[in-house]
Amino acid sequence: MEEGEIEVDSIEPIGFPDITQQLAKESGFLGVVDLLKVAKHGKGERIYLIRFHYLPARRERPRKSARTRRRL
Repeated sequence: MEEGEIEVDSIEPIGFPDITQQLAKESGFLGVVDLLKVAKHGKGERIYLIRFHYLPARRERPRKSARTRRRL
């Protein structure tokens, strides 16, 4: 993947009943079981739904040096 940044849109606490087939598919998984295989860490007492999006790296123009700037 190219360089870039992840920008978080929202973080909300959810419960197991909120982890649906639809949520799993929207998140890029085949189903709930596949999502939980990847997402579950530790005891699993707290669950957060984190929505985010990818921002590609900005391509900045090279800055002009002091010598190449025009004086007004």
